[in-house]
Amino acid sequence: MEIDLILGLSLAGITLGLVEGIKPGPLLTMVIKETLSGGLRAGAWTAAAPIFTDGPLVIVSLFAAAWFATQPFALFTISIIGGLFLIKMGIDCFSIEPPIGDELIIDTKGAFRRGLLTNLLNPNVYVFWFLIGGPLMASAAEKEPLAPIAYAVSFLISIILVKIFIAYLFDKSRGNISAKTYKFALSFCGIAMLIFAGGFILQGIDIWSNGF
Repeated sequence: MEIDLILGLSLAGITLGLVEGIKPGPLLTMVIKETLSGGLRAGAWTAAAPIFTDGPLVIVSLFAAAWFATQPFALFTISIIGGLFLIKMGIDCFSIEPPIGDELIIDTKGAFRRGLLTNLLNPNVYVFWFLIGGPLMASAAEKEPLAPIAYAVSFLISIILVKIFIAYLFDKSRGNISAKTYKFALSFCGIAMLIFAGGFILQGIDIWSNGF
């Protein structure tokens, strides 16, 4: 058993998970939005999305990385659909009203579903696992079969925990902010989502212009 390789990839997974967890992106924006509108439970459920989206991709990417690299139409489709979805979610942010007093409806199922769709329709997730993570794990698997598992598990756990911690911080501040600040924060999330949507669509257009 290659202990050094397992530990090395585990550390790499944790480090990358921490970086991806705090890096601004569609999922983090959605976590903040759901936390502000539905509380910590809603934010935590949204943050848990990677285990259900990235998890299966980890397995598939080990075997399909080479194929995906030759199928730009798949990435084009995901980019456009993801962009349209984020446009809708971004616009919705401008119409969410602050909770009144202690009255708060926590739609955890809806929050989880929105987090799932946000990550599932993010083309960068596929680019990472099929063009970077997959080949890396495949090469490591030749020396130690447990190494890619350690990498994937450590990455998923760290990225989810970081986003849940961020949700916790926003949840703690939620009761101390005014309605105006609350609306401003959600509007900021909406603008961020629209910017990410534009990036997704531009990425799709670039793929289209380069030809399939």
